[in-house]
Amino acid sequence: MNGPRRRRRWWRWLLAGVALLVVLVVGGTAIFVKSQPSAAPLTLPAAVARASAGPADGTWDVAKGSVAGFRIRESALGFGDDVTGRTTAVSGTVIIAGGRVTSAAFRVDLPTITVGGKSKPQLATSLDTTAYPDATISLAGPVRLPSAFGGGRTVTAALPGRLTLRGVTRPVTITVSVRRDGTAIEAAGSLPVASGRWGITLPAGFGFLGGLSSQATAEFLLVLHRPG
Repeated sequence: MNGPRRRRRWWRWLLAGVALLVVLVVGGTAIFVKSQPSAAPLTLPAAVARASAGPADGTWDVAKGSVAGFRIRESALGFGDDVTGRTTAVSGTVIIAGGRVTSAAFRVDLPTITVGGKSKPQLATSLDTTAYPDATISLAGPVRLPSAFGGGRTVTAALPGRLTLRGVTRPVTITVSVRRDGTAIEAAGSLPVASGRWGITLPAGFGFLGGLSSQATAEFLLVLHRPG
């Protein structure tokens, strides 16, 4: 008589232990995923734009206040959140002539990107920043500026561009919002980055339970000034 009771009691304890383990794993995974650093998307500052100072034609350099980075979805056991990286090590030049952007390109120093203020060795490995420390985003060809741009209004467009990453250049579509703000030009935008197109190897993450998405987004906020 005692034998069957002991076996039933043992099974109840075993099932209770398994249930508790599942709760701990799922709860711990949810806390881990939700605790990963996530910053707001890079957008134009909310400040009211000041009157433009003369024609926009000329050379404009990326200046202080510019930021670039990435956004990628991380998921596990049905829980998900965005992981974001940021750097202020951005440089580049935009040339405007005859009311057109004749060329535009900027460079991002990849080893300086941090996630939540910390360097991530996995990022350096995936992007192979030792061999390819820079990413370059450029327009694929000249673009005419709409008349609203000269009046200080925000102009939004989807433009053909090129992204060079890990030594590979691919065409991309850049979604960008631009405005003239006094003596500066401000531009905020994003573009999709599919890891397979640039040979990016993502970290293993949680294995079959989840991990990083193969689709990421590159983001930027550029503050441009004329030299001098």
